[in-house]
Amino acid sequence: MLLKLLFAPVLGPIEGVSWIADKMLEQADIATNDLESLQKQLLALQLAFDMGDISEPDFEAQEEDLLLAIQELEDAEDE
Repeated sequence: MLLKLLFAPVLGPIEGVSWIADKMLEQADIATNDLESLQKQLLALQLAFDMGDISEPDFEAQEEDLLLAIQELEDAEDE
């Protein structure tokens, strides 16, 4: 306890930055793994393909990635 108090001026900012980085990573994981977010990305991808903004091979590759991510989330929820 005494060492923690003595080193607080030095380690405090480092621990604070580490805490902020952890929170940012948690939010990034939530944003990328959220089922609703993935479904919205899939819909946006479909719209972009329908509008001719992306080619069919690009669409198929991105669609497969999104569908696999959705399947992983659904499998994780089932467990």
